[in-house]
Amino acid sequence: MPQTFAAADAIELAVVERSGFVESRHSGLALVLAADGTVAEKLGDPSALVLPRSSLKPLQALACLSAGVTLEGERLGLATASHSGTDRHVAVVRDILSLAQLGEDHLACPPAWPGDTATRDELVRELGQPARIRMNCSGKHATMLLTSAVNGWDPEGYLSPQHPVQVLIRETIERLIGEKVAATAVDGCGAPVYAMTLFGLARAIHRIGTSSTTSPFALHRSAGALVEAVRDAPWTIDGPGRPDTVVIERLGVFAKGGAEGVMVMVAPNGTTVALKMLDGSGRAATAVALRLLERHGALASADVADAMSRLPLTVSGGGQDVGAIRPAF
Repeated sequence: MPQTFAAADAIELAVVERSGFVESRHSGLALVLAADGTVAEKLGDPSALVLPRSSLKPLQALACLSAGVTLEGERLGLATASHSGTDRHVAVVRDILSLAQLGEDHLACPPAWPGDTATRDELVRELGQPARIRMNCSGKHATMLLTSAVNGWDPEGYLSPQHPVQVLIRETIERLIGEKVAATAVDGCGAPVYAMTLFGLARAIHRIGTSSTTSPFALHRSAGALVEAVRDAPWTIDGPGRPDTVVIERLGVFAKGGAEGVMVMVAPNGTTVALKMLDGSGRAATAVALRLLERHGALASADVADAMSRLPLTVSGGGQDVGAIRPAF
């Protein structure tokens, strides 16, 4: 059975410090690619298999664009998002569905409360209910439905690995990662998610993050447009005050976190990080990726410190700050 790396193969990436005492440690694997795509640093074996979870969304969105879907600006940002379910996010997802002449009931992702606390509280006060369109993957699902509509494919069963849209996505993923996927699993939203090496994931994200809208290759032009859309409207990919949005706004990186402690990040100069926390916790993933980009000269130390101060890395005790979650290097 394919599986991810074992504890004995993991490297300490972050610690949780309380009142000067290190009480927890996060181990995992990380890979840094230089701006030219060569390996700059390995923390552990990058040939280990990982499930990228939502860090796969940029690849899935590109597959849809390659099949004739035309999305720009905020709609393109939502196509690759793990959004927080605000009314603003939902309005854009409805726009994507309207392009397909489909409605919310066609979404096959599970109903969910919005991740944004203020939006969730307002819905509760209004006696609202969890909804599919509030689920953080609804933009991806709406884009898959739009891909089916554009190509004349039956939207029914669009999450099946045998459905044409998923066959197309898998083929595009393998093209971008430069290897065959090692296994197929079901993601939290119900869509297929594929096991691949950490190196394959890093290679794909580097290709996307360094693509240009003026490339002679259509897939690279689409990748350049996707990255521009996210950098122009960082709120689309995550939400106000949330980690991916914060670092994109403050540092101009392209960042996409995934469940179970996965993170991919590309600096403006093309330096790329891909990492996986073995314990599945993502609370330190953004900080570790930033520190790796900093130590490879892709981000200024002062800028990284400013961005980290805006992330939820504080350890509290008795209502006061008594420590922090921080990279181990």
